[in-house]
Amino acid sequence: LAYNTLSQFRASSQQYYIPRMFSSSVLRIARAAASYPAVGRVSISAARRTVAASPAVSPSPAATSSDAPPSVFDKIVKITLIDPSGARRVIPAYVGQTLYDACSTSNVDLGPSSIGSPQQKVRSSTWTEPLYGEGATSGFDHVILQSGNKGVQLVEPPHSNEIKMLEVYWDDDEIFPESRLASQVEISKDMDGLVVYVPDRIVDDIP
Repeated sequence: LAYNTLSQFRASSQQYYIPRMFSSSVLRIARAAASYPAVGRVSISAARRTVAASPAVSPSPAATSSDAPPSVFDKIVKITLIDPSGARRVIPAYVGQTLYDACSTSNVDLGPSSIGSPQQKVRSSTWTEPLYGEGATSGFDHVILQSGNKGVQLVEPPHSNEIKMLEVYWDDDEIFPESRLASQVEISKDMDGLVVYVPDRIVDDIP
């Protein structure tokens, strides 16, 4: 072949070599694919089919739960106080504090309270741990709890010092089976809606 110019020669070379180079590349790719293990190709194909055929994963119940996050209001119960005149007042109380502290926080004066370390602690239905504390040392904060309340039924029974202080500070006709010292009653979640009767205060300001 005769080429008049260098540009004609270069154009002819490109037309001849480019298809040939392309064919060589395709051949090399085909040989490389043929050299792969058959098991690998089957596994890849099976995996692709499995992924394609697998159903959509539903979100877990925890992710779809509509429950609200914990709130401080979950630890607050409402308690109704009744004085000798019949007046009622609803106060909030935090779970874990004593009835006396709940009343003091709401500016309800139950009289002075004097307590020492706990005498004992009920750990289970068969075990009461002695702690050798003083317990209640005064009986001014006398209250009468609503007997039908579930929380009152589950509250720890009065210890010997609490019973003694009630008998020392109050007359027999003023003490009832539901009588307790407010400083010895721990608030629980089951006490929500509890009704507490507050009797007349005894004189506590004599020098």
